[in-house]
Amino acid sequence: MSDTRTNAGLDNVSTFRKMAIWEETGERVITLLSAGNLATTQAVISLLEERGKAPADRSPSLLETPSLFQTARLVAETLREVIADQSDEGQLAESTFNATLIVGGQIAGSEPRLFMIYPEGNFIEAGSDTPFFQIGEIKYGRPILVRAYDAEMSFEEAMRLLIVSFDSTLKANLTVGGPFDFHFYETDSLQMGWHGRIESDDPYFQAVSKRWGDALKDALESLPNFQAPSYTDSVGED
Repeated sequence: MSDTRTNAGLDNVSTFRKMAIWEETGERVITLLSAGNLATTQAVISLLEERGKAPADRSPSLLETPSLFQTARLVAETLREVIADQSDEGQLAESTFNATLIVGGQIAGSEPRLFMIYPEGNFIEAGSDTPFFQIGEIKYGRPILVRAYDAEMSFEEAMRLLIVSFDSTLKANLTVGGPFDFHFYETDSLQMGWHGRIESDDPYFQAVSKRWGDALKDALESLPNFQAPSYTDSVGED
């Protein structure tokens, strides 16, 4: 799931899609999520799409890589190339064009895989110890995922968890906002899965947001109050 808010200051807030999906039914499905400089992320996606239409005598395109690992390498190299082309000399200039990506999916004959790609072009893979990735503004929504994520969740339960996580983030940070794009891929289906967009005024989103807020208040009120020690207990008696 990804939000769609981008901003260049409080008076320049826009909506842009941060999710891209490539599909060759029966052969592969690849989903890419982006965070960071909008010009960088759009350039990366455009290059990946254009090179998929280029003659076959060049390096494999996104739809030709033999494995998801090689897909991640291709995306990482493209990201590093775009940042280098857009930036002036110097570390500070390069950081202005930084972006972080998540790429995941499945290619026929192999298991689904998920990678997080850093601006420098290196990347890491999700596993049993780190089953999910977040990019962009993560600190407000992460505690929800860490406490409530379960690998046995259904798609519907996972959607509810994602909405709560994003709701917690947007309540605390103006740089995150709806609508929210989502894609649920089913292992071995090798075709685009359940996907779409949830608007900020979606009735289900609003219901979950309100009930989650009410539940937090109820949970807080149900906890025992802190008992402050008396003055004599804290300093002792002569």
